[in-house]
Amino acid sequence: MPPRRRPDNRPPAGRPTRINDAIRVDQVRLIDHNGDNRGVMATDDARDIAADANLDLVEVAAEARPPVCRIMDYGKWRYEQEQKAKQAKRHQSTITVKEIKFRPKIDSHDYETKKGHVVRFLKQRNKVKVTIMFRGRELLHPERGEAILNQLAEDVEDLAMIESKPNLDGRNMIMVLAPLRSAADPDPETAADEAVTTES
Repeated sequence: MPPRRRPDNRPPAGRPTRINDAIRVDQVRLIDHNGDNRGVMATDDARDIAADANLDLVEVAAEARPPVCRIMDYGKWRYEQEQKAKQAKRHQSTITVKEIKFRPKIDSHDYETKKGHVVRFLKQRNKVKVTIMFRGRELLHPERGEAILNQLAEDVEDLAMIESKPNLDGRNMIMVLAPLRSAADPDPETAADEAVTTES
């Protein structure tokens, strides 16, 4: 006969979960380790059944009346939950906002260079904040900045959608582009978390 293991009374990871002696109510509805509903019984009796099975009594539905408890190996269950969370985090992609700045009198060569940066950012699954910077009397002709933004959106329409239309904010006009799902780079390394950066 295997040695009787000690109950797992360690504090749970994440949201508090009452187990074993931490379950203070008088009665619980018990689901045993085979998944069978044993009905409502005294909590002490449920603890004894768990101990006889060399397992833990774990509260799984605290809001129920009476609370629902399940008999399981809590340490093993918690380990499996932690591994699932790590796996999900490993495959999680974070959308980062990159910013690139244009001037309303930008020449064609500079425009193509900056458009190339925008394309690269979008393929890396990043949103792009495009800013037109007006200086002095340039602000008298905001339509020039809007024309550049609209042209850029048209040039990358196979990669992005306009999330925020051109909008004048002080001396800047801003538009936000979001990558289309089909345009995302499948390489997981490009989806790594990055800090918000600014390129001009």
